[in-house]
Amino acid sequence: METNTRKVEVPVLAELFSRNETAEYLFWVGSAGAFDDRYKKVTRAFVKVLTFLGVDYAVLGTEESSSGDVARRAGNEMLFQMQALMNIELLRNYGVKKVITCDPHVYNTFKNEYPDLGADFEVIHHSQFLSKMIEDGKLKLSPDIFRGKKLTYHDPCYLGRANGEYKAPRRIIESTHAELVEMKRNKSFALCCGAGGSQMFKEAEKGNKEVFIERTEDALETGAEMIVTACPYCMVMITDGLKYKNKNEEITNIDLAELVALSLNL
Repeated sequence: METNTRKVEVPVLAELFSRNETAEYLFWVGSAGAFDDRYKKVTRAFVKVLTFLGVDYAVLGTEESSSGDVARRAGNEMLFQMQALMNIELLRNYGVKKVITCDPHVYNTFKNEYPDLGADFEVIHHSQFLSKMIEDGKLKLSPDIFRGKKLTYHDPCYLGRANGEYKAPRRIIESTHAELVEMKRNKSFALCCGAGGSQMFKEAEKGNKEVFIERTEDALETGAEMIVTACPYCMVMITDGLKYKNKNEEITNIDLAELVALSLNL
């Protein structure tokens, strides 16, 4: 993987295993992080940060499959359980104990649904991981890159309401010395981006304003220069909302991992 200055070799778990080595963390990239052109940039940014911190991590590479989240939300329970059991067995064989992911949907599924099928690993959302690194003094962000800029944050449903995580993302934003301006609907009252429950993959219903447009309007009303997200689905929907509102050039949509990477000048 290329960074701004040098090539970063991303460790692959199977290669480590073949040398009788392991990693402390498995970074679960997720479907969006691997295939969506915009979210690939988030994956790269997070890898840069992991490398900068010297974190002992690895990825599954071609062995990684879908978490099964979308299948369950769409009502295909058999497919979900097939995916989940396959993933659980794979991680158990590698002895994985800690998983980091940038996707709240994966985070929620691994944390709250996989244990019913025998999973016994810890799962950490990247906002929680980055926030802990800042709190522990291992990650010190430049106060100059975002100082004076107005940022607003959109709470992903599966990180916020589903799992009660509101502090970690805001701690990261505040650590950049930017001005955090909240939307009128935030935290437990935040409006969904419109993608959850596999809604991103169905046609819009006629006669109603689409949710992603309404949520983008919430963000624009704050007067923020950047909309910070922490979920690949939210990024897709907010980006589309900005295009619809013809604000895609003036207002930027950025993930927390990118925010941290930029603050470190990576």
